[in-house]
Amino acid sequence: MVFAPGEKPGSEPEEAKLQNASKQIVQNAILRAVQQVSQESRRREARASDAQGSPQRGVGELTKKHEKK
Repeated sequence: MVFAPGEKPGSEPEEAKLQNASKQIVQNAILRAVQQVSQESRRREARASDAQGSPQRGVGELTKKHEKK
């Protein structure tokens, strides 16, 4: 095996550790991105369903308070 200047024999396990750590960082970043997109999609769907026919929040409450007086 030929080593580059300054490279020590036995550094392969260290390189493997770095590669594994790098893979883990990328996997975590992808997971966070997927979770964020999923969360934003759910919020958009909730807003769309609210706008399509559900009464606005608070409107019924104001009417009920007014009727009690």
